[in-house]
Amino acid sequence: MAMLVQIAQALGPVEQEYLLEARQMQALSFAVHIPLVCFGVAFPALVLGLEWLGRRRGDALLVAVARRWSKAMIALFAVGVVTGTILSFELGLLWPEFMATYGDVFGMAFALEGFSFFVEAIFIAIYVYGWDRLSPRAHMLAGVPVVIAGFTGSLMVISVNGWMNHPSGFRLEDGRAVDVEPFDALFGNAYFWHEMIHMYLAAFLVAGFVTASVYAVSALRGRSDRYVRVAMAVPLVTAAVVAPAQVLVGDWAAREVAKHQPTKLAAFEGLGRTQAGAPFHLGGWYDAEANEIRDGIAIPKLLSLLAFHDPNATVQGLDAVPPEDRPPVNVVRMSFLTMVGIGTVLAAFGVWLLFFWWRRRALPGGRWFLRAVAALGPLSVVALIAGWVTTEVGRQPWVVYGHMRTEDAVTGAGGIPVGYAALVVIYLALAAATVWLLRRLARTPFEVPDGPR
Repeated sequence: MAMLVQIAQALGPVEQEYLLEARQMQALSFAVHIPLVCFGVAFPALVLGLEWLGRRRGDALLVAVARRWSKAMIALFAVGVVTGTILSFELGLLWPEFMATYGDVFGMAFALEGFSFFVEAIFIAIYVYGWDRLSPRAHMLAGVPVVIAGFTGSLMVISVNGWMNHPSGFRLEDGRAVDVEPFDALFGNAYFWHEMIHMYLAAFLVAGFVTASVYAVSALRGRSDRYVRVAMAVPLVTAAVVAPAQVLVGDWAAREVAKHQPTKLAAFEGLGRTQAGAPFHLGGWYDAEANEIRDGIAIPKLLSLLAFHDPNATVQGLDAVPPEDRPPVNVVRMSFLTMVGIGTVLAAFGVWLLFFWWRRRALPGGRWFLRAVAALGPLSVVALIAGWVTTEVGRQPWVVYGHMRTEDAVTGAGGIPVGYAALVVIYLALAAATVWLLRRLARTPFEVPDGPR
């Protein structure tokens, strides 16, 4: 963290003609890294839970599935280390004034995140390479710190993002943050709790649906053995349980946005003018000149009802702030509608699947079901990224809401286009290596031991 602040101070802000490219680089790194974070948070819990269930039932196949998944877990962890390191350095290299001004506020969070990373790295290695070297109890105990560190590491980053949306725990003096209260800043901001729960549920959604979709594709290609059925059912049912709960947390998050970031809420809807009983539009496009939604279907009073649980509540429109203080409305609006639309589909599927499972004690059959599961994996990733676009772009033009504009935080260094091109090449190479590694793992013969060690 200290090194990042030193880099930031050396690259102070000047006129930067590549602001858009810098934002795109950060967005690219984030879009690549955040799905890996989901697997870092949720996948260890799925692996450890499956191993525990297998040992408790004496089911060797469940233990064997957990063992295979653990190899994928360590591979994804390694890729996440690379993308996370790139993302961390971009904070100092691309946004030096942000780091120099506010580094003391959230430095503790990054330090704790680094500690969590080292704990996870140590115990994930012990867990993966200890299958035949540790007793069953010792092996499962080695997996517990992996699950905990996955949660705590992401917790620190989420707390920083919550602070950026609702800054607190400091005061500014001569352009620098002083009288810093780190715990109040990181865990006392109004965004921390709902962002944390929303992200953790999203992690289980993405890890569950993506893992299940891989085995659904395998089943569509003709595999119908118990390994495929179990490996699809466990993450799928987990995601189905989480999906309806995510809708409730999303409602909570939207109400906090309405309270603390009303301009962001107005961008969600494209609400041009402050009004009581504000409508919600299905579809349509925001016309900046007319300051209203064109060609959408308006549902009267629905936005007021959703935002404040009162159909006659007054909702602040975009007209409450000058144009230069508004986010790019159509980007925020389309990403929000994408997130809500897909999230609704996932929740409806989850409720239906749980009801079917309760009635039949089995998954549905048929290729239509497998095709649906195969599609839900990619859709969950799209919803995840759309949600973070909604959060981050909706905060614009502020990097620290109400305190520092993004254009004031960007580096004055040249060479941004060259760095952008190099970043794209690195991520393409990393994606190719990851696909090759996971495909090689998938082609490894699956062997079930005689019994669960």
